[in-house]
Amino acid sequence: MKRITYTAILFSLFWNYNIQAQALVPITKKEVLTKVSENNTAIKISEKEFNVAKADFRQTNAVFLPNITASHTGISTTNPLMAFGSKLNQEILTASDFSPALLNNPSQIQNFATKLEIQQPLINVDGIYQRRAAKSKMGAMALKIERTTDYMAFEVEKAYMQLQLAYKGVDVLEEALNAANANKKLADNSLKQGYLQRADVLNVEVRVTEVQNQLQMAKSNVQNASNYLSFLMNDDTYVVYTPTDSLTVTTLTIEGKSISEDRSDIKAMQLATDAYEAMNKADKMAFLPRLNAFGSYELYDDQIFQGDASGYLFGAQLSWDIFQGSKRFGKAQKSKAQLEKSKLEYTQYVSQSNLELNKAKRAFIDAENKLTLTALALEQSEEALRIRTNRFTEGLEKTSDLLTAETQYSQKQLEHYQTIFEYNYAQAYLQFLTKQ
Repeated sequence: MKRITYTAILFSLFWNYNIQAQALVPITKKEVLTKVSENNTAIKISEKEFNVAKADFRQTNAVFLPNITASHTGISTTNPLMAFGSKLNQEILTASDFSPALLNNPSQIQNFATKLEIQQPLINVDGIYQRRAAKSKMGAMALKIERTTDYMAFEVEKAYMQLQLAYKGVDVLEEALNAANANKKLADNSLKQGYLQRADVLNVEVRVTEVQNQLQMAKSNVQNASNYLSFLMNDDTYVVYTPTDSLTVTTLTIEGKSISEDRSDIKAMQLATDAYEAMNKADKMAFLPRLNAFGSYELYDDQIFQGDASGYLFGAQLSWDIFQGSKRFGKAQKSKAQLEKSKLEYTQYVSQSNLELNKAKRAFIDAENKLTLTALALEQSEEALRIRTNRFTEGLEKTSDLLTAETQYSQKQLEHYQTIFEYNYAQAYLQFLTKQ
């Protein structure tokens, strides 16, 4: 038994040395929220997703803006048609060039052409609806950033409370360890005086070892909670944080709150449905013809980067893809199915959110009732421990009864602080669900 006790003590000392070797950093919840809003990876990912959607939307500017290209081409040819056309473009054609011998067997000719082309969409109905779909998607991604930020703030609330709870556990178990050691001294003295048997002292030593093990686990919980805060803040130093305030009951106004369709994630779902609807209309409008204007300005010469001869061309084109197999019909059917699916997902998401709200309200009521009961149980167990400790000091109480009362008091303390966490968490979750 002594070997087990010494092992637990050495392990505890090693843990304390390890903690002391690390930096203990006091931190407020406000500081955590600030660092999370600036550095959290999930928020940054949602921002990049928004940038992707924004870039997709900017691509749809092609529905209105012209497409302009410039090129410079050089050729050398003896092809009869190309040679005649090149001379004609260079405006160097003479009467002798109409000789059948020269037309059929021309000499090699060089031609350099500089060309500036412009294509301007005039009527592109399906492109307009595609642009609307891209804009709705961009709006949905912007709302996703907002909801992700809200969720990270909620996670900070929970993580910070977990850190507070972990420190409360350490405090309770350190107090229990002090009490267990004090009882062990009394038991040792009573053993020497012949008032107790060796088995009673062994039971007290077992209690000391159990509390030491529980204390070590509680201190590990402090590190775990600190590491999670570091993860949320995207901080790879992984120091051990200490909260600047203690875990206490907080009361917020939550009566009459309900799920709002203006909540950012629900609005994002609606915008996603709008995007699918616009895409379905775009697929339908693809059956209509397109009207585009075009024009070009050309320079020709037999020397590179020269342009003694020039010409221009402009016009308009009305094009209509009458039939593309069954591809277009299938695409329209697919977008229609995606639209219907999105509508069902929206309805399901709102229904699920209301379900979560009802569960959260019940959880809050249960935590509120439990808080009152655990506070009462804590008072009762504390009084019972006081009475049994006094009787044990006077030799009127069994060792087993004292250990039972001591264990019960520690458990009731931990249960009470756990209930405070659950109560505060339930309120924070209700706020998160009803946030607009």
